[in-house]
Amino acid sequence: MAKRKTAFVCNDCGSDYAKWQGQCNDCGAWNTLSEVRLGGSDAASPAARGGKARGGFAGTVSEARLLGDIDLEELPRFSSGAQEFDRVLGGGLVPGSAILVGGNPGAGKSTLLLQTMCHLAASMDALYVTGEESLQQVAMRARRLGLPTDRLRMMTETNIEAIIAAADTYAPRVLVVDSIQVVHSDDLSSAPGSVSQVRECAAFLTRFAKRTGTVLFLVGHVTKDGSLAGPKVLEHMIDCSILLEGGHDSRFRTLRGQKNRFGAVNELGVFAMTEQGLREVRNPSAIFLDRSSEPASGSAVMVVWEGTRPLLVEIQALVDDSALGNPRRVAVGLEQNRLAMLLAVLHRHGGLQVGDQDVFANVVGGVKVLETSADLALLLAIVSSFRDRQLPRDMVIFGEVGLSGEIRPVPSGQERLAEAAKHGFRRAIVPKANAPRSEIPGMQVIAVSRLEEALAAVE
Repeated sequence: MAKRKTAFVCNDCGSDYAKWQGQCNDCGAWNTLSEVRLGGSDAASPAARGGKARGGFAGTVSEARLLGDIDLEELPRFSSGAQEFDRVLGGGLVPGSAILVGGNPGAGKSTLLLQTMCHLAASMDALYVTGEESLQQVAMRARRLGLPTDRLRMMTETNIEAIIAAADTYAPRVLVVDSIQVVHSDDLSSAPGSVSQVRECAAFLTRFAKRTGTVLFLVGHVTKDGSLAGPKVLEHMIDCSILLEGGHDSRFRTLRGQKNRFGAVNELGVFAMTEQGLREVRNPSAIFLDRSSEPASGSAVMVVWEGTRPLLVEIQALVDDSALGNPRRVAVGLEQNRLAMLLAVLHRHGGLQVGDQDVFANVVGGVKVLETSADLALLLAIVSSFRDRQLPRDMVIFGEVGLSGEIRPVPSGQERLAEAAKHGFRRAIVPKANAPRSEIPGMQVIAVSRLEEALAAVE
């Protein structure tokens, strides 16, 4: 068998070279060349690279169908065994889908997938391929968690050709590869974990999943800034990208959907790490609202929208005299730049000067708030801490704050209020455009259109 040809392609501009070099001659970028495998002797031609062929190139013509003739029946889904996991996936597992699961070391990626696979193996063929642990290590974890181990097939392998051969032999409906960074192909000379190895191995596995209708789980590592390691094209190949978040100092883990071709993005699932593994939390608002019995200033409750459901979260702020020439602005669970912007709005349109104060903001429970509905709650928590005045404990707040001091509406305002009322909140400060059309029993809704009105409502 002839050795397959390779080329080196720039990740930025796409220029190709016969051998590796440090700088791309076309775009001038450094260290952007990665090795790719060519299909054959004419793979370097424009036709093989996707360009137009000259001189009557003859190839296989794929069948084209009319858009109106395509069957629109919903893809059959089946449950993973955990409702919170199904929620993040968009309602369950779709045959032929490729799912990338990322997270920090020790977050619980392997534990979550091992629990899922042991549950699925009871009713279907399942194969778990590990390249980072021995079979004995996985078996010890399964025994410690009390999982059924009599149906799940396990193998330890890092060669992509061997993994595909085993998958063809056992024909699993669900396949886990842990992790994609340690899998390699003998046709590439680069080391496992390199851009070319990750890209080619992920493409192999994704094609197998589409061809056979197998649900594919790929475990991915993350970099020190929390983003998925490897080439960006990896996230384009897969159908669903989810991230398991949670520090070692917290027993709770959040599973967030970052990309999903079969459901909503930014969907959030909450799990608790216990001695029996990850256990789903059916009512996340209850754990994030586990507030101190002693009232304190600088605390407010907001309603954020995560995927397809509202979530009540406590936000805390601390304003203190600064001993530094440049006061600190620290935000945990919030965007740092947005905190600085909102403080400028508070000074300009609220008349509150905190330029000589250290300002700290924190979202309780380790949740990361990505939407702008937390703006108003954050500002009122800052005002509460600065003035040392407690906000009512039965009050919930949400709304986006504009640069001119206006309070902008947020999506799904009625559902947010209904969730707050269900948890016993009796007062709410909301944007005027989100005011309910009909009265909510037992709840007083204060609708505001300007920041000044919101500040007056809590004085």
